[in-house]
Amino acid sequence: MPQFEQLIWQEKLTFVAFSATWCPASRQMEPIINQFAERMSHRTDILSIDIDDPHFEAVVKRYHVVSVPTLMFFRRGEMLWRESGAVSYHHLMTILEELEEYELAGHYY
Repeated sequence: MPQFEQLIWQEKLTFVAFSATWCPASRQMEPIINQFAERMSHRTDILSIDIDDPHFEAVVKRYHVVSVPTLMFFRRGEMLWRESGAVSYHHLMTILEELEEYELAGHYY
């Protein structure tokens, strides 16, 4: 869990994907998240969390992750966006761009 805390409290956006190996939608999202991580690692850190991993039990409970996949963006410890269910690569890109534009426009989270 220290890696989680360290990542979400940084200045750089952090994308967190909660999933489960037994979940078909999580398996469907895996290549999309991998593509997003490969192409966007210079813009956001990416952390994948298996909700069944006992090391992340407290994080799963804290953020009330009850369905998977659940996707979130954080910055400076604040959750900026959250969505559950499978989404497209394009949708993730749109959210990332909106979050970046919001801050560039002088708004702060």
